Amino acid sequence: MIPEDLLEELRPKAAERGLSAYFTEALRLKREQDREQGRFRKLVDWLEDEHGPVTEGERAAALRELEDLDTEHDRRRTTARNHPGEAARG
Repeated sequence: MIPEDLLEELRPKAAERGLSAYFTEALRLKREQDREQGRFRKLVDWLEDEHGPVTEGERAAALRELEDLDTEHDRRRTTARNHPGEAARG
């Protein structure tokens, strides 16, 4: 049973399509996410079998690299908003 408070929250978002279509779409998206997660888990398992588990140092370095990429993307978005055409040049 779906809690009434959740239904009340979702009704306006599902207005034109209806709740049934909304939930069908949500379930399809969840199913695809689960499949992708399963494929990703298999890849991680294979990589760990081939190269060993990721160390804390490697994990920290990867997170720093992601933070650097996020910072660069933010910089480029800001540049694109303020100076269209310049963001791609870096």
